[in-house]
Amino acid sequence: MKVEKNPRKSLVVFYVVVLAVLLLANTFILPAIMEAGITEVDYGTFLRSLDQKDVRMVQVEKEYIYFVMGTEEEPQIFRTVPFADDSLVDRLYASGCAFGQVVEEEVSPFLSFLVSWVLPMVLFYFVGQMLMRKVMKGGSGGMPMMQFGKSNAKVYVPSATGIKFQDVAGEEEAKEALQEIVDFLHDPEKYRKIGAVMPKGALLVGPPGTGKTMLAKAVAGEANVPFFSISGSEFVEMFVGMGAAKVRDLFKQANEKAPCIVFIDEIDTIGKKRDGHGVGGNDEREQTLNQLLTEMDGFDGGKGVVILAATNRPETLDPALLRPGRFDRRIPVELPDQQGREAILAVHAKKVQLGSGIDLAAIARSTPGASGAELANIINEAALRAVRMGREKVCQGDLEESVEVVIAGYQKKNKVLSDKERAIVAYHEIGHALVAALQTDSAPVTKITIIPRTSGALGYTMQVEEEERNLMSKAEIENKIATLTAGRAAEEMVFGNVTTGAANDIEKATRLARAMITRYGMSDEFGMVMLETVQNQYLGGDASLACSGETAALVDRKVVETVKKQYERAKQLLKNHEAQLHRLSRHLYDKETITGEEFMSILQAEA
Repeated sequence: MKVEKNPRKSLVVFYVVVLAVLLLANTFILPAIMEAGITEVDYGTFLRSLDQKDVRMVQVEKEYIYFVMGTEEEPQIFRTVPFADDSLVDRLYASGCAFGQVVEEEVSPFLSFLVSWVLPMVLFYFVGQMLMRKVMKGGSGGMPMMQFGKSNAKVYVPSATGIKFQDVAGEEEAKEALQEIVDFLHDPEKYRKIGAVMPKGALLVGPPGTGKTMLAKAVAGEANVPFFSISGSEFVEMFVGMGAAKVRDLFKQANEKAPCIVFIDEIDTIGKKRDGHGVGGNDEREQTLNQLLTEMDGFDGGKGVVILAATNRPETLDPALLRPGRFDRRIPVELPDQQGREAILAVHAKKVQLGSGIDLAAIARSTPGASGAELANIINEAALRAVRMGREKVCQGDLEESVEVVIAGYQKKNKVLSDKERAIVAYHEIGHALVAALQTDSAPVTKITIIPRTSGALGYTMQVEEEERNLMSKAEIENKIATLTAGRAAEEMVFGNVTTGAANDIEKATRLARAMITRYGMSDEFGMVMLETVQNQYLGGDASLACSGETAALVDRKVVETVKKQYERAKQLLKNHEAQLHRLSRHLYDKETITGEEFMSILQAEA
């Protein structure tokens, strides 16, 4: 182990440097500064200047006579050594200059020594002592330059975590997998008796906002042990070796406080696969990763130090980090299902005042794919809306509006559409809703609006599945593509022209059609052949083709053909129900927002 230098020895060097600086300052620098800009002349030159009345001011001192010549804008200062001259005062009067004499009092050499040498040394001594105390104290009060090699992990003592498994809803499988770790931290002896060794590490993987950090804190809260929390980016330093030093310090602290939990958030920052592209294959990030691997191998798992880590990109982690003996367990923390969403809403709803008749199940149904963080935001937005409206309790309307705020943004009250644009948007949205309603395998329409939103949407049609869906058939995907293209189809059929309003619909339809062919094996030409790989599945799922250029061109042609086919089907459905299209569009134009029940009642009345 590297021995740290004694800060007191460093202060001796500090005092020596200060003494040298004072010596130079008193001997050379201060006198040079005082004499800068003063020209020394002989006494005769001074008298001639007086007689010629060129001198403006004279100051007589014990060792020198200082006099000023030139203009007020550009004065020139001179000095000369005084002589015993009885006529000097008369000459000063005759020249008309201003003059005076300084009577200098003798300053004690001892006092001069105190002011010039002792006082500065005392001041610097106290400054040095303050520096030393800060260095010795360390922690948050220490100086940043003295904190190199110290981990910045936040330590939560057992009584301060305050989070239990009951506070984390919607992730029952993850909680079940972590419950064994809690049991081990509570009673490690029963595991030792049978010879079982607890996994040293567990990796929480899942999309952002699903509660990975909260789950780690809940494990610490349930086990009633200290909890170290640090982000992977905090290991990244400008200076080589500092990240590795922080890893060593973190594990040293963890061993001292065992049993405990160490949580590393966003571990992919330091745990990426080693590729040798650093300087000699030994860059700072790689050194930090190597130190982490060594520490996880080196510490005794029987002490009760459990390493938890979280990431959104597990595919980028180094294989050595995932092997048994390090992160033995991989625990998925996925987006919650409908039941999980309702449980999460109930947990966050306890913190706000709810009115009567609140149906959290309806809100859970209308938010498929929402993460725990988004659901918490929905509850908070509903509470804020209730305050804006002057109510003391949250009502169902606040929750429904907050869903739209999170999905599409706030209403843009200052954005006024022209009559023509309003009509186009009304036909566009009714086109979506009508085609969706006329198909058998489509989600029911729950709301249609033409009020612009801050997300950029001029209107939208909301569809909500009646039950949780995990699979989609080929027919359902084709119906969805037809519904997405129906807005543009309605514009073209009614106005004989198209607008830019379908940009987002086109993007979604194209993505679905491509996925049918390249990932889901739903084309006759390619069958069950994977033509596309998905990366970063938890961060949007970027896809890249894994086929030849010739095959890629054929895929593009098939995508265009699929979208065109569903577009033509949408146009035909709208032509067959043109009367309903016009009636519903006029109704939406007048009311701006209609519910799914209103839409279906008008549609069925026309039929």
